[in-house]
Amino acid sequence: MPNQSHAQLNRIFQSLADPTRRTVVERLSHGPAPVSELAGAFSMTLPSFLQHLQVLEDSGLVRSTKVGRVRTCRLAPQRLRFAETWLEKQRVHWNRRLDQLDAYLTVLKEKS
Repeated sequence: MPNQSHAQLNRIFQSLADPTRRTVVERLSHGPAPVSELAGAFSMTLPSFLQHLQVLEDSGLVRSTKVGRVRTCRLAPQRLRFAETWLEKQRVHWNRRLDQLDAYLTVLKEKS
């Protein structure tokens, strides 16, 4: 299943690569919001904004529900945790590699 995990990570990071979508995620971290409120923060047409929301929903970062004529979006934090777990593994790996480099350079310095 590594390929499925990589595909999920790719969708998450591709979604977050756009500043509009990052702003939406940041706003939704404070709580759910109707699409009209989210769209009002941007100077773009509603159809263009809805494309951004669709990318966020396709990646699993955002979920929406419709009650009557109002579509409300909310953050799906489990997807962010998925990315956070991957980033944490990378941080641990690179810290270990840098510690190894530091130890090696210290040995070289002591030899000279």
